[in-house]
Amino acid sequence: MRGRSRSEDVSIDYHACQMSQDTLSEVLRSVRLRGAVFLHVHGEEPWVAEAPPSRALAAAIMPGADHMMEYHVVTRGSCWGAVVGERPVRLDAGDVIMFPHGDAHVMSSAPGLRASAPLDPSAMPRPDQLPVFLNYRGETVALADPQACNDAGTTVVCGFFGCDMRPFNPLIASLPRLLHVRAADGMHDGWIEQFMRFAVTESRQKRPGGEALLERLSETMFVELMRRYLDGLPEGQTGWLAGLRDRFVGRALALLHERPGAGWTIDSLAEKVGLSRSALHERFAQFTGQPPMQYLASWRMQVASGLLTQTNANVAAIALEVGYESEAAFSRAFKRATGTPPAAWRRQRAALPQRSAPQRGAPAP
Repeated sequence: MRGRSRSEDVSIDYHACQMSQDTLSEVLRSVRLRGAVFLHVHGEEPWVAEAPPSRALAAAIMPGADHMMEYHVVTRGSCWGAVVGERPVRLDAGDVIMFPHGDAHVMSSAPGLRASAPLDPSAMPRPDQLPVFLNYRGETVALADPQACNDAGTTVVCGFFGCDMRPFNPLIASLPRLLHVRAADGMHDGWIEQFMRFAVTESRQKRPGGEALLERLSETMFVELMRRYLDGLPEGQTGWLAGLRDRFVGRALALLHERPGAGWTIDSLAEKVGLSRSALHERFAQFTGQPPMQYLASWRMQVASGLLTQTNANVAAIALEVGYESEAAFSRAFKRATGTPPAAWRRQRAALPQRSAPQRGAPAP
């Protein structure tokens, strides 16, 4: 295999635009980030709700998504959130908690409470329009009239983010099991405050187009959460997100994402970044967990998976686009990364929803 840039006789429209130098945005587009808001929960003390691992709900909630993450935004009052078996964190109005790895978790009015069993979403009524308004007393949950709920207690907007994990998603592995972004840290100057206002309004009024609006706002909120998390990372933190803000690793990532099909070598990349090849190799691996050329090989497979799914280009053209002169070499590399040959991957993905449609269930918060 030898890397090369796009040949003159091959033309593939990738995302219908030039590749962005905003590496985080490029990754989020490639892994098909999408969001949905499902629940507006009102809890009256004492109350507790427990959610199973997201993989138990993903097929029903976001069909076609490899991975699903649950999030909760406290719009009034306070409560506690925790990965099951881990130490809980206090959540105040304006705080957001997310479970990036899809862990089973508990939301409750006091620390240490546990439900007798996770809520079964299949047992809940199917509403005509999302989000669903629920009222919790103890472990008892019922559909509620949003206009009838009093001002006492706590209200939480609950929803989901979905994304692809295969062939390669460098973002999710760099996130903690529980991500808590506090309003006290300055969140009320961004999209999250806007999201809260819209979510409360749409939950109560359920106007036409409300579901679509909340989906788009939810996705925007995810980006804002990543920014807030990145801004709050301490010096010396490693991981893919931390690598984005490193002067040298961030530049290397931007170059590889901007031109994944180019004939990169460790020498040419080091020259562009301004480090020796050994220093770049060590620094890049320290942040991302992979040497630069191994990372590039993984990212090429992710780009190829998008081209297989989103274009009609043949496999040979896609191989050239991502830096392979030989279709056979590309096919072997793709199967090694995914367990599936490129043509079979395309057929499998074509059978899945390109944008996961929310199902009319009421999942556990």
